[in-house]
Amino acid sequence: MTQSWNVPRVVIGAPHGHSGKTTISIGLVGALREQGYAVQPFKKGPDYIDPSWLGYAAGRPCRNLDCFWMDDHQIRTTLQRGAEGADIALIEGAMGLFDGVDLQGTGSTAQIARITRSPVILVVDVTRTTRSIAPLVLGFMHFEPDVSIAGVIFNKVARPRHESMLRAAIEEYCGIPVLGAVPKNAYSVFPERHLGLVPAAEHGTVSEAVAGNVAVAARHLDLGGIVAVAAKAPALASAVAGARSGQQIEARIGVIHDQSFTFYYPENIEALAAAGAELVYINSMADTELPAIDGLYIGGGFPEVFGEAIAANTGLRRAIARAAEAGLPIYAECGGLMYLGREIIWEGRTYPMCGVLPFSVVVEKGPQGHGYTLMRSLEGNPFFAAGAEVKGHEFHHSRLIAADSGLNYTYEVIRGHGIDGCRDGIIYKNTFATYNHIHAVANPEWAPRFVTLAAQWRRGVQARPDASPIPSDS
Repeated sequence: MTQSWNVPRVVIGAPHGHSGKTTISIGLVGALREQGYAVQPFKKGPDYIDPSWLGYAAGRPCRNLDCFWMDDHQIRTTLQRGAEGADIALIEGAMGLFDGVDLQGTGSTAQIARITRSPVILVVDVTRTTRSIAPLVLGFMHFEPDVSIAGVIFNKVARPRHESMLRAAIEEYCGIPVLGAVPKNAYSVFPERHLGLVPAAEHGTVSEAVAGNVAVAARHLDLGGIVAVAAKAPALASAVAGARSGQQIEARIGVIHDQSFTFYYPENIEALAAAGAELVYINSMADTELPAIDGLYIGGGFPEVFGEAIAANTGLRRAIARAAEAGLPIYAECGGLMYLGREIIWEGRTYPMCGVLPFSVVVEKGPQGHGYTLMRSLEGNPFFAAGAEVKGHEFHHSRLIAADSGLNYTYEVIRGHGIDGCRDGIIYKNTFATYNHIHAVANPEWAPRFVTLAAQWRRGVQARPDASPIPSDS
């Protein structure tokens, strides 16, 4: 018999971007947590920054659901695995509810709601709106009948009379509950940068910022009503095939994770562990030497913002350069690629980096690559089979300059920009650096190949008579 699975769940959608989904979702997650619920947040689409705030509010890592990377089964599996031990799951949408990559709305938040059979609560910016709220909400309720609009939250309400008029219009014409009314300017403003919000790990007063949003949510949202809506989500067929067993440790992989490098999907870390990696966390600004590791994973982030501190840590930068020259397997994405170059140039300042790869990087004001990507792996790429199509995404304001002509590229760009519109994925010995961010669910071969490569390197080092950890500069 097919087993069923059910955790109360809800999608937070909106008519358009910048309606307040993120601030309301952060506050709602934290307010429910304060009431004793274990809340599992999800974010629709490729994103590291909003999930950092949602994960902080929830006290557990936020996960991503995406129709470009994942098929329906993978989306449901990610939902179910991520929600293990949770009382309720909250999925924050992106853009407008029905906005996708084409006229049919492919990849939209609404598609995620259909696949997960989750009711939708619509967050509406009600600035200068009264009775017109009704046809707007009615249009969303009937546009795609298999998407259930189960409630509405008003954002940016001007005054009590304004709220009363809005509530009366929804009650008279729409027949769904109003689950909150947030006054204008109620939320604290989170700091923003060119990619959106500043990551939570960089925010000096993250606890105060989240606490302010939680207090607003507790005061102005109908938490009980929202839980009741989530509880109406129907059961799904179980997509998770039994418990995951432990894995023998095959290799130790270092992960550079600090304020500079925060862009890691939880599933990528978990996939490495499941493939047999013991993970060792490294701080690019504080740790002056590499620990005894067999591979190194450097994710994305904002190394330019912390360029002075990273540059000052000459010990670690030189240790990484020696390790790369010795053949240590290194996988680097975006910010990691920048870190492995000669230098980063940003806002008139130049910061020396590891110098593993012969190029410099300049950070521009506008995006140099933005959106979903599809890469074809070429011969010589140890992390992906030749001919494999690798799905990912990119969002970088940096570009390579002063690059040596002999760089070896092992990605052909099918969709996206990569390094120069045609190529991405620079390989040097066992170092691989790319602008392309991947998700392990969409690219299941990546983690086992990485761990296998690290284990092979480990056995090679152990076989040498002078085997020892790579030393740092004194």
